[in-house]
Amino acid sequence: MNSPQHTRWQDFQRTPLSARTSALEEMRQKMHQYVIAELGPTLYDQRISETELRRQVHEVLHKAIAQERAALTSVERTRLMQDVSDDVLGYGPIERFLKDPSVTEVMVNGPTDVYIERNGRLEPTKIAFADETHLRRIIDKIVSQVGRRVDESTPMVDARLPDGSRVNVVIPPLAIGGPFMTVRKFSADPYTVDDLITFGTLSAPVARFIDACVRGRLNIVISGGTGTGKTTLLNVLSSFIPDDERIVTVEDAKELQLHQRHVLPLEARPANIEGRGEVRIRDLVRNALRMRPDRIVVGEVRGAEAIDMLQAMNTGHEGSITTVHANTARDALARIETMTLMSGMELPIRAVREQMASALDLVIHLARLRDGSRRVTHISEVCTMEGDVITLQDIYLFDYGMGIDGDGRSLGELKSTGIRPRFAERLSDHGIVLEPELFRQQDFARKVVGLR
Repeated sequence: MNSPQHTRWQDFQRTPLSARTSALEEMRQKMHQYVIAELGPTLYDQRISETELRRQVHEVLHKAIAQERAALTSVERTRLMQDVSDDVLGYGPIERFLKDPSVTEVMVNGPTDVYIERNGRLEPTKIAFADETHLRRIIDKIVSQVGRRVDESTPMVDARLPDGSRVNVVIPPLAIGGPFMTVRKFSADPYTVDDLITFGTLSAPVARFIDACVRGRLNIVISGGTGTGKTTLLNVLSSFIPDDERIVTVEDAKELQLHQRHVLPLEARPANIEGRGEVRIRDLVRNALRMRPDRIVVGEVRGAEAIDMLQAMNTGHEGSITTVHANTARDALARIETMTLMSGMELPIRAVREQMASALDLVIHLARLRDGSRRVTHISEVCTMEGDVITLQDIYLFDYGMGIDGDGRSLGELKSTGIRPRFAERLSDHGIVLEPELFRQQDFARKVVGLR
């Protein structure tokens, strides 16, 4: 007499197998359903360790394959085991890319269309989810891990994986042909300043200059477009903060990895299913001021919290650092000005600009070049008001005129304009001396305009 387990597996075997590829895909789906039916609530039991759960899944899979009559090669058997394990325990077909350190982003444009970013360039992949239901199941698994939800009433959501990778999801009816999911991977071993020098993002002299600026408690804004490496650079700059300072970090989703002893990370929270309980970045910035911080590090300023950040910088919290989306260093100031006006406070434009000129010291701008590399292209000092305009003085500029090599990679470098920043004297008061060679003027392949 057949066991219930054997009977259940025979039920899953009834669909005929045709071509080899479709046969393996069909077998994968059957085994996936079989494991879920066999283990049921055990898969979601928080008391069971991941190692034990994986052992049980593999045990059930071995039994299922042993009862499968189709001849499988050792490679096919291993691949089948891996795919089903990824579906049940991981994140389905994209699991292999999430484990691949060379992949920096995974873009799911529906169940059958998946792209990845590797070395700054987009690549199509051959993987696919079984159907929309399969993709939705993986999405639900991701968002539920951080206490969020995605459904028709909340069709857009930001979440993160346990390793900190950032996930954005949009589902129908907003996503036509979706669901769409974008995963910005989070490096388990964060990049250091040496890594950025190796990548060519900045040079060793520029790294020494920025290190001095952070230790000298200058207020710094990192600007750049999407995917230019702002958070990575923010993490590196934050690593320059002395270990004896109390640091409060404010983020929408926790990404910063600071290794100082005295770090207090704060993370925003969306509204619950009843539309209550939302905690905005602005609320956290305000609260951070009551936590006796030596430094406030805001992951990204994107709204009315800009006014609170400026006030913090102007009221004894020097050395604060933040990022902002912008196309140029000048645009970064315009964006902060606009976001300040979003706070609802009726302030004259000149008053806002005076606040900014007084609060901000340095703008570091990043760009992603056509070869996919991410480079610091501007390091500009925020000077004073001239009339109604905040003046910027370029300390370092990227020389685009150096051309490209045979592989299409930019040969450009970040070069000194020969201008010594006005805050150098302020840094010397803190015992930090900027070596003259940091500002030795270098020849550019194009004309440089210093003061704008």
